[in-house]
Amino acid sequence: MKYVSLNKLYAKYLAGDLERKDFEGLMYKYLVNNQELTCLSHWENDEYSDFLSWFYPRLRRSVDSYKDVGASFEAFMNKHLLISSKEYRVRTVTKAVTEYSAWSVRIPDMYAYEETPVYIHKNTESSINKLIIDRKGRKNTRRILALVLKCYYFISEDFAEKIAPIIGMSYADLIDMINKLRKIRKKRDDEIYYLKERVYCQFYRCIIYDKRLTLMRENTTAQIKLKQRLEKARHRLEKMRQRIAAVRTEATNQQVADVIGIKKGTVDSSLYQLKSRWNKMSKKALLN
Repeated sequence: MKYVSLNKLYAKYLAGDLERKDFEGLMYKYLVNNQELTCLSHWENDEYSDFLSWFYPRLRRSVDSYKDVGASFEAFMNKHLLISSKEYRVRTVTKAVTEYSAWSVRIPDMYAYEETPVYIHKNTESSINKLIIDRKGRKNTRRILALVLKCYYFISEDFAEKIAPIIGMSYADLIDMINKLRKIRKKRDDEIYYLKERVYCQFYRCIIYDKRLTLMRENTTAQIKLKQRLEKARHRLEKMRQRIAAVRTEATNQQVADVIGIKKGTVDSSLYQLKSRWNKMSKKALLN
């Protein structure tokens, strides 16, 4: 069904024969049913329909902005449609690029990446038992406990459940100590978490810039500017990665001592003895 031209609809609106709401509704129907008469006749029907749904809230502003200075209302609307269609394309392409970039990163994680499970093998248990025994042949589980708490940031509940019997503790007691340490270091852990989030955001930003570049014409002003933004974004990402790599996630010896209820010097000594024993065991293993 064909409707009267936009010029005639506008004339009726100016004459007071059409209410504002009715006028806008008829304009929308005209655009829906007469795509071939607009500047967007080359678009696919589905894309054109989506565009009109996005454009409809702008009809009121487009009518208010029209001034009769020579061009007809229909010509003005076609020009307004053309300008708005470019903005719509930019928005949809940006959204599509963002979604593509996000999924291109996440999909491998979903179907190809699995976190390596933590196992405590017999050799591992034997090595831990050797580390527990001090020079006098006595069993000193406090050393391993100090090491576990020192590395609390990477200790999962599953690993805690496996390591607790080896160091002669109940799982509940070990988890309680780890949770106390996490409360003490909550502020620092939150800072690390937010820093990681910023790194992730910057990483996605680089991917989006890179994908958008592939959709732009070479040597255009927009392409050159986006390439510069990508270079700056990559440089910043590298700096952020270096910064987060230098961040220390382990607890301090004093914090470990406070949780266990011993002196800091005891923790210092325990960790030093463990390190020395481990270095000796590693050298013997290499020689064999």
